[in-house]
Amino acid sequence: MELFSFYNVENLFLPDPPPKHKLDPTISGLRNWDEKRYKNKLFKISHVFQLMKEKNGNLPFIIGLSEVSGRKVLEDLVQLEPFNSQYGIVHYNSMDERKVDVAMLYDKDKIEVIDSETITYFFEIIDKNTENYDTTRDVLYSKVKYKGAVLNIFIAHLPSKREKDVNRPKRAFILSEIRGRILSLLDKDKEHVILCGDFNENPDDENLKKILFDDSQIKVLENPFEALFSARKYSTFHYKSGLLFDQIILSKSLFDGDAVLCFEKAGIFNSEKIRSRNRNFEGRPFRTYAGTRYLGGYSDHFPVFVEFTGL
Repeated sequence: MELFSFYNVENLFLPDPPPKHKLDPTISGLRNWDEKRYKNKLFKISHVFQLMKEKNGNLPFIIGLSEVSGRKVLEDLVQLEPFNSQYGIVHYNSMDERKVDVAMLYDKDKIEVIDSETITYFFEIIDKNTENYDTTRDVLYSKVKYKGAVLNIFIAHLPSKREKDVNRPKRAFILSEIRGRILSLLDKDKEHVILCGDFNENPDDENLKKILFDDSQIKVLENPFEALFSARKYSTFHYKSGLLFDQIILSKSLFDGDAVLCFEKAGIFNSEKIRSRNRNFEGRPFRTYAGTRYLGGYSDHFPVFVEFTGL
């Protein structure tokens, strides 16, 4: 059995230099973020995967991450238990205005990275008072080998829902571009595709439905998180609404019993230990910040995972 996981870790930043004035925001936007809080955050994130290992018997062989800031935080993370420096890192700095990126961790004993690159998007801004383009978080693409099989992995953190969802066309454009890349890969023999991320849309949203089909409306991808969302299983929350923005989408080849990896089940890792202790937020993730108030938790998202059986 092998696990593949994705986790939005909620602002994993290095400690900022002290602000010049108490009213100035820190670089990360996290009030009073310091070395002690940073180390607690690292411990919390590593502890999530220790809990996952205890429950499932092993660590995910590949982990997609979002909301990490720079390579150094990843290097610090993989030194801790349960990773113990046995995990490699694929990361590139993006042009996101908040300096948050996506990244991939992988078990060096199981995975060989063949190639990787970022897919960067620029969007024109129609506003004379701003720069003439807007950037968002890169999509990370990695081609890896596992037991002779090639996995094409896309890790995304799409533009957020805000201001009456002005970013929806951006998400639609990015997903359309990713879909085109995936369709070109699916023609290759013995290659599989995994698309994971925080899509800032639920599995039943039109943008995520469209990506599952080719130009002939033949279904080429499966989203096992559709069933979880229908069953009211959520990875994050906004006010009273439960959301399943975090998903892992798979090529249909990964449902073939003769494949080196075969889909078994999908899930949301919402262990009691990483849930909120506040009765008003029962069942929700125990987050690091609520606005500018430090809570000291793990993340405002639960990690999601897919379990595979293997040959």
